[in-house]
Amino acid sequence: MYKPALLSGTILAMLAVIFGAFGAHYLKTIFTPDLLTSFETGVRYQFYHAIALLILGLYASQVEAKFIKTIFIFFLGGIILFSGSIYLLCAFKSASIIGLSGLGILTPLGGICFILAWAIWVVSIFKLK
Repeated sequence: MYKPALLSGTILAMLAVIFGAFGAHYLKTIFTPDLLTSFETGVRYQFYHAIALLILGLYASQVEAKFIKTIFIFFLGGIILFSGSIYLLCAFKSASIIGLSGLGILTPLGGICFILAWAIWVVSIFKLK
């Protein structure tokens, strides 16, 4: 087992449930439908990858530690960059804060982190004995 992945996955899954409930019950009253859809996308990807972290934490004993740590870093970075930037962009857009368009580049960087994590996981599976 890889405790950092298990702990991060558990906390991030719990936060995804909280954010999802917050969006469904409160943010729908202040966000436009488009912003709410974007926010829900952030929550969904956070939840998917929190579950992936939990699986990774349980899978850790099967592969080399370097793969586990690298996958963990990319998943965690992806959640922070992808979902985190979506949350911030939605909050800033709903508050009409301007001048933050550069923040939008973080979302695709987070997506690239997710892709890299999954690709490295595939490589680690091929290396299984």
